[in-house]
Amino acid sequence: MRLVNVVPDTELGNPRESRIAAIGVSKTYGRGDRSVTALNDVSVDIAAVEFVCLVGTSGSGKSTILNLLSGLEQPTSGTVHLSGRVALMFQEPALMPWLTAMGNVLLPMRVHSRLTDKAAHEEAQRLLTMVGLREFARKRPHELSGGMKQRVALARALAQDADILLMDEPFGALDAITRDLLHEELEQIWLNRKLTIVFVTHNAREAVRLGDRVLVMTSRPGRVATEIPIRLRRPRTTDSEEVAAIAHEIGARLRQEVRLHGD
Repeated sequence: MRLVNVVPDTELGNPRESRIAAIGVSKTYGRGDRSVTALNDVSVDIAAVEFVCLVGTSGSGKSTILNLLSGLEQPTSGTVHLSGRVALMFQEPALMPWLTAMGNVLLPMRVHSRLTDKAAHEEAQRLLTMVGLREFARKRPHELSGGMKQRVALARALAQDADILLMDEPFGALDAITRDLLHEELEQIWLNRKLTIVFVTHNAREAVRLGDRVLVMTSRPGRVATEIPIRLRRPRTTDSEEVAAIAHEIGARLRQEVRLHGD
């Protein structure tokens, strides 16, 4: 995957201090009267092994930020600096239907990895075990539930040996129980693998449940309206009073944005 303005760790300072830096980033689509500004002068600094959630209404530029960080798109102005390898995970698992769960996880390793076939299979099996799908390695996507498909997609993202995981509402289409289980698994993987995660969601409780920080986006053009540090002890649950209280604060800010901008 192509990255934007990638600089080595030494140029960003201590890698434990900074992993991602977006500086004065704006993104406009189209030209003239038909142009739409998705992001306006956004600056974000994310430390290594930090879990940051982006919350905003539809059209606030959350997904655009991930596209810029991943290198799928270029900013109209401003710069994006990344230190490390990046994997991107979407709301739709986008699995190859003709491949098994094992085959889908092996795919990025066959493209990017120098592992032998035996070592790649062992690593894919380890990743499927990590996400609770060891017994489903030979199943194809149509034989898996929605939650299982997202587990395969997560294992596939991890197979890229990434330092940074960008997640665009990956659990938005799942039922509450499955989502809670995946929250637990993702949190453990994040801690064990020491990943830096940027997680986009429209669900304030999900953001508070997972994040070290929550960045609340304005309506279009998207800007960071406020930053809320989450100082609750882990593990957390989405139905706890503490999570609900902070989520209510975030929800109030989002409703204010909707009233101000009519989104």
